[in-house]
Amino acid sequence: MIRLLARGRSNREIAEELVISPKTASVHVSHILAKLGVSSRGEAVAAARDRGLA
Repeated sequence: MIRLLARGRSNREIAEELVISPKTASVHVSHILAKLGVSSRGEAVAAARDRGLA
C-alpha cells in the first residue's frame, strides 16, 4: 500500500485498486502513518523510502 501512497493515489483510488472499501483504505493509511511515526502521506512516503520500503 505504501507504493500506492508514493504514486499519489487517494484513498478511493487505493480502495479501487485493492478491491476494498474506501473506509478500509483510510484505516490502513492511518495505521501506516502511525507505524512510521509521521503525520502526513508525504512524510510517510519519505520515511518509507529512507527505510527502503518504497
